[in-house]
Amino acid sequence: MDSDLDDMTWQEFEELLRDIMDQNDFEVQFRKIFSHDGRRYQIDVVGYRRDLCLCIDGKKYGRGRYRAGSLKTEAKKHYDRCRAHEEALGIRSIPVIVSWIDDSLSFENGCIFVPVAMLNDFLLNMDAVIDEFGY
Repeated sequence: MDSDLDDMTWQEFEELLRDIMDQNDFEVQFRKIFSHDGRRYQIDVVGYRRDLCLCIDGKKYGRGRYRAGSLKTEAKKHYDRCRAHEEALGIRSIPVIVSWIDDSLSFENGCIFVPVAMLNDFLLNMDAVIDEFGY
């Protein structure tokens, strides 16, 4: 799978995330755009199942040495988007960042980090993971 991921564009990576969510019985909205407090936002993949809403931001960064720092900065932005989503739609919105490479981050700035290779496992066990992080 790694070599296939290496050849993907970031758009194809987001499409892969959408497909994995769909295969795990989520109702999926892809590249969802919404407005809140006069501002427009976009979330790569929004997945609904029961009373749960996962807001996924896909990150296909290269292997550069500043990647972890960039992910932490992006986590804060994604967390803010998810809070706006929650307020605009009135549904608990869990911020998740799915990264191409495992950066050994698990939780940062309010976001749960999941390497793409672990996404399916995360979705199968997400109730326990979400509880662990206080959502």
